[in-house]
Amino acid sequence: MSQIETLDIADWAPQPGDAESRRLAAALEAGKVLFLPRLRFELQQREKRFLDPRWSDRKAKNISYDPVSKAIKGAQGNASDLEDLRHLVERFHQRAVGLIRHLLPHYTTQLRLARASFRPMPVAGRASSWRKDDSRLHVDAFPSRPNRGERILRVFANVNPRGEPRVWRVGEPFADMAQRFLPKIPRQLPGAAAVLSTLRITKSRRSEYDHTMLQLHDRMKADADYQKNAPQQTMPFPPGSVWICFSDQTSHAAMGGQYLFEQTLHLPVAGLYDPQSAPLRVLEKLMGRALA
Repeated sequence: MSQIETLDIADWAPQPGDAESRRLAAALEAGKVLFLPRLRFELQQREKRFLDPRWSDRKAKNISYDPVSKAIKGAQGNASDLEDLRHLVERFHQRAVGLIRHLLPHYTTQLRLARASFRPMPVAGRASSWRKDDSRLHVDAFPSRPNRGERILRVFANVNPRGEPRVWRVGEPFADMAQRFLPKIPRQLPGAAAVLSTLRITKSRRSEYDHTMLQLHDRMKADADYQKNAPQQTMPFPPGSVWICFSDQTSHAAMGGQYLFEQTLHLPVAGLYDPQSAPLRVLEKLMGRALA
């Protein structure tokens, strides 16, 4: 069964109706990718100069925009150019957040806005350790940022001017993946979470859920046989398209492409249409105990 749900939407402020919103939420919360092939994020003519890697300061992975401080980071250029670039990423942020609020209105009151990013660098040839190699199938989990089950919702838009798709591999459902690896995962050592927090290696105390998700992330990436033979499909997202997924649930790998916008939003488990679909609840059911 395909993990891609294609939507015929070309408007950043769609009006799907309650039944359709629930259907889309069911697909998304099952780990599917919502693919909108006709929804284009347009750059103005004077903004197309930013489709060039030279705007990256090469110190950060992406050029990012913080919706709280309104600041842009990871970019280089003169003050006027940087302000234009900030406005561009801010406009994508506004479009992406508006899209989620229209498609999935149940989420609206509990969404927590995170950074938007512009990714001008090509995926291919990006040097990385195996843990940071996003061309390997993985679910998102972050060593320094425990989230105790909070969802990671992401909106992507390919703006490549040369017709190059953003190529992903999309893997098997979360529960199937978890059942493969859970027997190999040791429990978090007693006191380890407190030590990591005290030393400020983590921004807050790591729950057993966070420990388990990090282990799943690492074991997926480290397993060459899984990367090659696990159920998966290759999906080329063309320029002028948008896609949405819960990246903590959808197994994914970025194989190629350049020039991408991305918006991250966070959502508590209670804010889902179906809280039992969350990775936290799936893992608790599989492991037979509370994890956060």
